Amino acid sequence: MLDRLPFLVGLRYVRAKRRNHFISFISLTSMLGLMLGVAVLILVLSVMNGFDHELRTRILGMVPHAKIEAREGMVEWQSLAEEIMQRDRVEGVAPYVEQQGMFSVGGNNEGAMVNGIHPDWEDNVSIIGEHMQRGELSDLVPGEWNVVLGSMLARRLGVDVGDRVTLLVPEASITPAGVFPRLKRFTVSGIFSVGAELDANLAYANIEDMQTLGRLGDAIGGLRLELDDLFVAGSETQDILNELGPGYRGSDWTYSQGNLFQAIQMEKRMIALLLTVIIAVAAFNIVSTLVMVVTDKRADIAILRTIGATPRSIMGIFIVQGLAIGLIGIAFGVAIGVLLALTIADLIGWVEGFMNIKFLDAGVYFISDLPSRLHFEDVRNIVLAAFGLTFLSTLYPAWRAARVQPADVLRYE
Repeated sequence: MLDRLPFLVGLRYVRAKRRNHFISFISLTSMLGLMLGVAVLILVLSVMNGFDHELRTRILGMVPHAKIEAREGMVEWQSLAEEIMQRDRVEGVAPYVEQQGMFSVGGNNEGAMVNGIHPDWEDNVSIIGEHMQRGELSDLVPGEWNVVLGSMLARRLGVDVGDRVTLLVPEASITPAGVFPRLKRFTVSGIFSVGAELDANLAYANIEDMQTLGRLGDAIGGLRLELDDLFVAGSETQDILNELGPGYRGSDWTYSQGNLFQAIQMEKRMIALLLTVIIAVAAFNIVSTLVMVVTDKRADIAILRTIGATPRSIMGIFIVQGLAIGLIGIAFGVAIGVLLALTIADLIGWVEGFMNIKFLDAGVYFISDLPSRLHFEDVRNIVLAAFGLTFLSTLYPAWRAARVQPADVLRYE
């Protein structure tokens, strides 16, 4: 019976009505604080996971996970592509030619990176085909000198499908009349939009046209790779280079986009840390609750000690009471947080419709809906952190209760 004493008495203290209503109020606020802290932390981390996923899908869907280039030009690239595709981590390969240049039309000049691509291969490594606003990648026919522009780039140039633009590349052409920059007229055959910075500085043309413009002959710039896990891009690229030998070089997405995603991860950690403070404050409110309960129950503690309860059992009573308060708050917090994380997009849509406002304007932000992705690992870590803080907050009051001396209390009863 004494072994079950901490659980029986501790849970009874949680349910019992108190003469001192202030203690009940402090206990309720501790429970509500834990509930709100856990719910908000789950919701915020889920929304940040959603933004991270959207950025990763849209930006890294356009940017290659890895690139392999030959130091002296890559001519027999088909056989190399087949060899690389045999690797377990590689899901797609596509040839490319990159050329930095400047588009000019009607007095408007805009710099851009022009990717020469093979329309039949590009879907293996890029989501560009899914984000075409007008036109198709298949319109990039060799010899027709067509180009696909990002939506923001096309808007700055003031062009639409069917218009002609001039591309100037930073390579000189020597003619009898002198030295002139190399340039070529293209026809805009399509416009894409991924809702990111790439819309302002990226364009696509047929790889054969870019080979002709760059005077590369049959050589290409290199191969773009899509991997099953973008976070192994660095090690996988190095493994491929080690197998190919010294005539090749490579790079991965972290060279161009790594800082962006590191900043997102750092922001996520800092927000999680700050919101954990809310949980800590609520958890340590349990300290004041239990200290007042111990003071209020000194006579009960003394009687339990006289009938054989050990200091360890007394300590267990108040640990059980504090954990019960904390677990109730954590359980409700998890339920509310998970529910909000799964329905926040619909909830925000309803609020926008009801109040006739727009929180995320598609013309300003790269997404128009609030994204949310609930990860079980985040929920687990939040619950463990909240439970750990709650347990720590019960130790001091429980220790105080275990030190109550029955003789000192009962002398005045």
